[in-house]
Amino acid sequence: MNVVSLVGRPNTGKSALFNRIARKRVAIVFDQPGVTRDRVTREVELEGRRVMLADTGGIAFDRSVTGDPLDDETRRQAALAVEDSAVCAIVVDAREGVTPLDQEVIQRVRESGVPCVIAANKCDTPDDDWRAHEFERFGLPVYPVSAEHSRGVDALVKTLVSKLPPAPEADAEEAAKPLRVAIVGRPNAGKSSYINRLLKAPRVIVSEIPGTTRDAVEVPFTIGSGPDARRYTLVDTAGMKPHTKMSKTSVDNFSLFRSEQAIEEADVVVLILDPTLGPTMQDKRIAGKILDAHRACVILMNKWDIAQEAGMTETKASEALRTMMPFLNFAPVVFCSNKSGYNIRRTVEAIDRAAASASERVPTGMLNNAIEKAAKKTLSPMVRGKRLKIYYALQVSTNPQTIRLFVNDPKLVTPAYMSYIEKNIRARFGLEGAPLRMFVKARPRGGAKPGGAEGGK
Repeated sequence: MNVVSLVGRPNTGKSALFNRIARKRVAIVFDQPGVTRDRVTREVELEGRRVMLADTGGIAFDRSVTGDPLDDETRRQAALAVEDSAVCAIVVDAREGVTPLDQEVIQRVRESGVPCVIAANKCDTPDDDWRAHEFERFGLPVYPVSAEHSRGVDALVKTLVSKLPPAPEADAEEAAKPLRVAIVGRPNAGKSSYINRLLKAPRVIVSEIPGTTRDAVEVPFTIGSGPDARRYTLVDTAGMKPHTKMSKTSVDNFSLFRSEQAIEEADVVVLILDPTLGPTMQDKRIAGKILDAHRACVILMNKWDIAQEAGMTETKASEALRTMMPFLNFAPVVFCSNKSGYNIRRTVEAIDRAAASASERVPTGMLNNAIEKAAKKTLSPMVRGKRLKIYYALQVSTNPQTIRLFVNDPKLVTPAYMSYIEKNIRARFGLEGAPLRMFVKARPRGGAKPGGAEGGK
């Protein structure tokens, strides 16, 4: 897919313009240099063309500009974004005029040979447009725009699209919707390293500095080619810290919001844990958010090479994990190492199985047969002198898996017996990695089995 990148020095409004073009708040916008570090991408439709829009970190050749120790990595990511681009918009601050850093950025982008234009941002009114003329001396098309007020953005977009190469004919591979996989966990658990290991490339910034990742960074990933290709969108997220340890800056709050949003929008959530620290209360909180969102889940025990050197075994680690978060017992656990590559292939297989389980259609007859056998094997407990009877069951939705049970009296349901029924359903159909929601409803008067319309509500 053609990439349209927004580049420039720090604090010119690239992220605000990115959100304006994408028509959604994707990138974090904050009045502080160096907020964006990684390449933030979003697939969008511009003038009838599907493109990958990319926001980049501010390019600073002097660390004193942002005071960010990761300036070198940010600049490297921006350079890679330009290299991957079909067209670039160099975003400048019209109010401040041409700065030496603007000149250096423009020179380097032009040297790359990528078609480019200049977006003179912060021209909020027609009276500000004269400020953009100063940038015409570089011999590039200049467009006065205002990301805040959406002035001039349409004209900029039309020009960017006009500079794209001809659109290829759509094929089945492009039409297939990629599997959306959110990578979450505490800071420094190895989320970004995992994505780089999968891609075999430094696509996202990796550092031992907590809070390195700030935005939710979407990374396309494909295995194979042609009609059999498996397409994914990997979403790298900021480390989710406890509220008590989180500063009250808007950047931290936005990062947490983006991570939680990534969980809710995902098809599968990969929860990465550090076994050398053991499952912690914060890991449990993150797991609770996955459960609340009813997302399919895979748990990765990363840094397993280090854990083994410390004498840890898979049995002990699994027991500790299941004790801390029994509500995620449906999620498979893969022991792996980003550093050595151990079991990385198995992690992708587990993601595929979880996605398949979440979307699996369970035949109604087989579902009711499994529940009937379970009910005969173990009777429901007596509640106020009465016993629960399950007459019929329907799978009413997938993603998440949802089953409605028609019973004699919903008040007779106990959590323990519902857990027993769920275990029997999983034993019969697998559903590894997929959450299972079950709702009970009194059977309609007359005893008739409910039809498909009733079950689909």
